[in-house]
Amino acid sequence: MLIQATEVLSAEELARLQQLLKQADWADGKITAGSQSAKVKYNRQLPESAPEIKLARAIVHTALSRHGLFFSAALPREIYPPLFNAYSGGEYFGKHVDNAVRLLPEGGRHLRTDVSATLFLAEPESYDGGELVIEDTYGEHRVKLKAGDMVVYPSTSLHRVEPVTRGERVACFMWMQSMVRDDGKRRLLFELDMAIASLRNRLGDCEETISLTGNYHNLLRQWSEL
Repeated sequence: MLIQATEVLSAEELARLQQLLKQADWADGKITAGSQSAKVKYNRQLPESAPEIKLARAIVHTALSRHGLFFSAALPREIYPPLFNAYSGGEYFGKHVDNAVRLLPEGGRHLRTDVSATLFLAEPESYDGGELVIEDTYGEHRVKLKAGDMVVYPSTSLHRVEPVTRGERVACFMWMQSMVRDDGKRRLLFELDMAIASLRNRLGDCEETISLTGNYHNLLRQWSEL
């Protein structure tokens, strides 16, 4: 399931993030790459030691916490601390699959990557190339969104970032361990949640919407891992 979440960041949050990252010292993007993806990863990344990273992450977490569509699509149990990357001068990230398990930066715990997300931080007209290309059973999906918008997709997907031939592509990326591990079940819950919201807008809290809401929560109760 590939979902576009629009206006995740407010204009003020986007401007603050852009300002923070503009002054940052970037490191080689291979610092978080696995053995296979390191062979095809040519970009820059904000290191854990960067003084800007704590505030940048706080801005993203605040934005995610209020975005209902993101929560409905990902059903996050835990979010890996958001990371930030940049591409320019022909940099790219070849075809790969995200690591299934990630060691969290603090605490020595592991997180299973069920859901991946990219939050775009540069306007699409400011750079050429840089499309995020996600593969699924329906073919390739080329994603290049407005700054402040985000794409959410299964971490099991093959994906790549095309070379950036003009300007600079800056983004935030992250992984989530979902309360519902199976992507097919998450899709069903998301579609049911969206249908309930649409019906509620038209009909209010009538008997049917209350019944469907109960069905949604009973399915979530049955499928969730906490």
